[in-house]
Amino acid sequence: MTDQPTNLTLTLETGDVVIRLRSDLAPGHVARIAELAGEGFYDGVVFHRVIPGFMAQGGDPTGTGSGGSDKPDLQAEFSDAPHVRGVCSMARTSYPHSANSQFFICFEDARFLDKQYTVWGEVTSGMEHIDALPKGEPPRSPGKIVKATAE
Repeated sequence: MTDQPTNLTLTLETGDVVIRLRSDLAPGHVARIAELAGEGFYDGVVFHRVIPGFMAQGGDPTGTGSGGSDKPDLQAEFSDAPHVRGVCSMARTSYPHSANSQFFICFEDARFLDKQYTVWGEVTSGMEHIDALPKGEPPRSPGKIVKATAE
């Protein structure tokens, strides 16, 4: 078994957001996110859907909410982990096994999402930078990931 990275750092224009990767909950999703980060996939990608009191969503290279990577969609890895402030989870369509590259970070508790979306990490520092992202669907001038690094 290869060593999985333990952290993902999203460098935003306002500072770094450090996310503890939860390979214990979602090894397939953590591996995909680390792979995409290593390929520079997330670099320059915007947060295209930022809803106050709910979540910030990014990971779509088109910035529209309908794009993803050229890799196959992932099998769901649902768990009992709660969707609370700072939790990172995968976005998907109504089909459970459609997560690809898009993810969201919860601003507040969103327990109605529990066991329906794959939790893959939690913000350990820099949540203030997520809180400060421009709001909107899409935001007029969206915040972006300058660089994503898994280590």
